[in-house]
Amino acid sequence: MSEFFTFFLAATLISSIGMLLILLVKKMLKSHISARWQYNLGFLFFVLLAIPFIPSGLFANFNMGHMLNSLHLGEIASTSAALPAGEGAGIAYGLDWLQDFAVPVYHFAPGHMMAALMAIWVLGIIALAIVMLLCNRNLRLIKESVKPIENKEILAEFLRCKDDVGISGNVLLGSSVLVKTPMTVGFFNPQVILPATKISANAMRFAMLHELVHCKNKDIPLGGLICLFQIIYWFNPVVYFVFKQMKNDRELACDASVLNIIPRELHISYGETLLSFIKSISHPPMPLLAANIGGGKPQILKRIKHIASYTAETGMIKVKSICIFSLMIILILCKMPIISALADNNVDRFHFASENVLYEDLSYFFSEFEGSFVLYSLETGLYTIHNRDMSVTRVSPNSTYKIYSTLIALQTGVLDADNTFREWDGIIHPFETWNQNQDLASAMQYSTNWYFQDFDIQVGIEKLHYYLTHLSYGNRNLSGGITDFWIESSLLISPVEQVKILANLHRSNTVFDARHIYTLKDALRLYERGDAVLSGKTGSGFVNGMVVSGGRVTNGWFIGYVENNGYTYIFATYIQGEDNALGSVAAQITLSILEAKGLF
Repeated sequence: MSEFFTFFLAATLISSIGMLLILLVKKMLKSHISARWQYNLGFLFFVLLAIPFIPSGLFANFNMGHMLNSLHLGEIASTSAALPAGEGAGIAYGLDWLQDFAVPVYHFAPGHMMAALMAIWVLGIIALAIVMLLCNRNLRLIKESVKPIENKEILAEFLRCKDDVGISGNVLLGSSVLVKTPMTVGFFNPQVILPATKISANAMRFAMLHELVHCKNKDIPLGGLICLFQIIYWFNPVVYFVFKQMKNDRELACDASVLNIIPRELHISYGETLLSFIKSISHPPMPLLAANIGGGKPQILKRIKHIASYTAETGMIKVKSICIFSLMIILILCKMPIISALADNNVDRFHFASENVLYEDLSYFFSEFEGSFVLYSLETGLYTIHNRDMSVTRVSPNSTYKIYSTLIALQTGVLDADNTFREWDGIIHPFETWNQNQDLASAMQYSTNWYFQDFDIQVGIEKLHYYLTHLSYGNRNLSGGITDFWIESSLLISPVEQVKILANLHRSNTVFDARHIYTLKDALRLYERGDAVLSGKTGSGFVNGMVVSGGRVTNGWFIGYVENNGYTYIFATYIQGEDNALGSVAAQITLSILEAKGLF
């Protein structure tokens, strides 16, 4: 939850910028947007504020939940398991030919601070909800004081006003001694309430028209939605500011609708009616979940100016308004969904369906680690899976992604299979084996990050996304940055997906040339035992500074395949634990399972 709150705060910042940009566009293009459509632009505020709570799967690759994975709490370290380390400074975990290298990445966002801020946020929500309920206590008293209007002339005029506005539903009409200005209340059963004091026939008609427009526009439920967002975002002054503007636009839109109904010679009388209600404002205070014809003095003066300069909406203004509104919607749908702060669990899960699956309990091999093992027979099509839930849960691929970084580089010509040499740029890395010139064999052997990161930079985000999409590589989210999206960041993939992609490569069921796949296979070859050949890649990641049972969270991958007497078995092992759940350990577990099954 504290991680969600980190995402939520970042999303709030970007949402606020988006809302202020909408206000800026509205101000700059005010003369090209009708009053009604200026109000409609406010509905986009709801969209921006709701995005953090919408399942991020609706946004495909554009969601902040994944992008902000780079903002982990505490210190993050990414590790890469490699083959014989030679001069490397690795830490072996039982296999002489597997070692792990860690490259620390530092992010500052203390978990305890986030937890404390989230507690304050929740308490603020509770407190403001209580305050708003108390502010609306007058609403109950007003409703109880309402008396039905029996005057037939007033009722007949009310029906004519309903026809003029275009309302066919049931709207009640009553009066109350507790209201000084006409108002509308009721979420589901709207009711127009008139003051018990006598007002002129014109003023009554204007008031009825205005309140019925509120009913037609569903302004009371929308007011409730405004209150809800103000409660959730109580700490954000931008939210209060934009909704205040929206409420002002709501009244201007209602005025425009009324002015469009009544004859032009009565426009001045309508303005005078508004002025007549100034003395009655806030006696008693206006309930939050109600709408009335009046308003604050500055707002009334603004409305009077609007009435004085009002011209009917022309066809051109309407077209311009719709175009501007549509453009803003497109910008939000295409760009703003990356602010999604709450990544839905279903988004980070692969929906796996196969009838040829054997679920098997292999927990004995995993010891204290939580993990998943997926095995697939290329010839029989049988899946053997340990831990059904974890096998479809998407997590960071870490260094296993280097398999596909290599393949994409080969396919795009960034890497030449006949000359894979890359000169070291002189930047000092924490492992001696990285601080030297590399070719594909040595870079894969030592899991040299800079070698593969250089591939991605040269290929570029667009082509990377194109090829990862063709591979159906997890969530294909590259928003974590061109060099780091695969290191405990935005790119996520499940063990089942790892296996399916390797199976497609073996079947040449991809857009990649066969010669590039063969080059990759040579680079992945690890070990031979009798007639069996083991190929694969490890990857690890651990997170320091996050409090999880008092330890550090680590995770490790080992993916690859065994070729044995004409049969190919593809596997993916993923483990998590508080400590030492690294790629080399995942490899140990994998080899133990394969040996027990007689496959290696």
